[in-house]
Amino acid sequence: MLAPWIGQELRTTALGDRRLNERLQEILDQLSKHPTASIPSACGGYAETTAAYRFFDNDRVTFAEVLRPHIDATWERIEQQTFVLLVQDTTECDVTRPEHQVRGAGPLDRGTRRGGLLHLLHAFTPDGTPLGTAHAVPWSRAEDARSCSQMSSWQRVATPLEEKESYRWVETLRQAQRAAALRPQTKFVCLADSEADIYEFLVAGLSEPRSVDWIVRACHDRLVQHDGVVHSEELDAAASDAVLHGRLREEVLAAPVLFTQTIQVRGRKTKYHCDRRGRRQPRQSRAAQVEIRAAKVALRPPRRPQARLPVIAVNVVLVREVDPPEGEEAVEWILLTSLPIDTLEQVRQVIQAYCVRWLIEVFFRTLKSGCRIEERRFEDIERFWRALAVYLIVTWRTLFVCRIGREFPDINCEAVFEPSEWQSAYQIVHRQPPPSTPPCLGDMVRLVAQLGGYVNRKRPDPPGPQTVWRGLERLHDMALCWQVFGPGAQAVGAVV
Repeated sequence: MLAPWIGQELRTTALGDRRLNERLQEILDQLSKHPTASIPSACGGYAETTAAYRFFDNDRVTFAEVLRPHIDATWERIEQQTFVLLVQDTTECDVTRPEHQVRGAGPLDRGTRRGGLLHLLHAFTPDGTPLGTAHAVPWSRAEDARSCSQMSSWQRVATPLEEKESYRWVETLRQAQRAAALRPQTKFVCLADSEADIYEFLVAGLSEPRSVDWIVRACHDRLVQHDGVVHSEELDAAASDAVLHGRLREEVLAAPVLFTQTIQVRGRKTKYHCDRRGRRQPRQSRAAQVEIRAAKVALRPPRRPQARLPVIAVNVVLVREVDPPEGEEAVEWILLTSLPIDTLEQVRQVIQAYCVRWLIEVFFRTLKSGCRIEERRFEDIERFWRALAVYLIVTWRTLFVCRIGREFPDINCEAVFEPSEWQSAYQIVHRQPPPSTPPCLGDMVRLVAQLGGYVNRKRPDPPGPQTVWRGLERLHDMALCWQVFGPGAQAVGAVV
């Protein structure tokens, strides 16, 4: 029996064949109930496993078609919100195999790792509740593809942006703008990390009419122009240099401190030991005292042989740690944004919105550690992409259950869980018959997390994704037993 949410989520499925539509629902149901299990284990039988692999091997099915109904459902959820954060980021899908490599997989670096990349646009509410994937593009690099680090400076400048991987940031922003323009009742803000600090991205974000605002963490210490906003074609090179005031960082550092606050800084490990950039260095999780500054600046465009770019006016918010621990790199964010910064409350809103960006990192970690997508064994990258589309839905559902229990803890748990699920979980955890009234959603999520190893003592931190996805996997098995030969089956027999 399919979980009720699956029929709603895949309501617009159109794979060209009714049997394929039904098979996708069955596969999503099986994989969502056992996200950490292998596909044969999740499917539970030879016939079901064979059918799943045939689906992933079907050339008539594409990544986009599998994910399309979920994207449709995501935009339906977005339309019910007044304020939505659209977070975009890229992650590697490492499918390196020791002997037989996956056909179609490309190089991930100049080493031996093989796989593909996924660029995702995911929607969140301001409190961090995931609404779903709004846009996604997977691809594999060509064998002879050269990264920017392998090019000389003049080669990088001479290569059109449309021919670079970084163009995905601009194209995804434009995709969001087109979709947002159809939903004027909702305010949108697009969030991106420092990889999106591309001048063409900033220009595209300021184009009128503006349907999407944006926040980007600065990567480049750009040149700042102090004489107002003018177009670059109005100045020759000598005049342009004459009006330069300085660099972006020193300009915003010269602004007065607006306020200080404490933020929680997540720890991180070094990914590449040769990377000496401050924002890539390892650090411990800690509470950091930071100063907040803000300024309005005009950025001078870089020279491009293919186009003349305009000077643009952007708002800047600087978040800088006052006294970092000894041996630790100071936390510093330079946030470029189209949002207003005229009041302290507006500056706080920029910082609060950007803090939601890290949830896409949680999403990717759940996709890889919880759903173990990189461990799926496929001989061809196209089959891997089709499976990835299904697991993106599974990942969203796991995080949705986790977050909605935090944001709406007092609602009836049957808004998310079936009676057989909450009743079996209650009896297993509490060792006593379930009550006649369903528990609230917050209590139910804690019950699920306890099944996954969460210690439910008096503690301020709510269950995290890892204990929730482990608990959900056990919960589905218990609910099935409850329905087949437990009290649920007895209740059905009594009714009959």
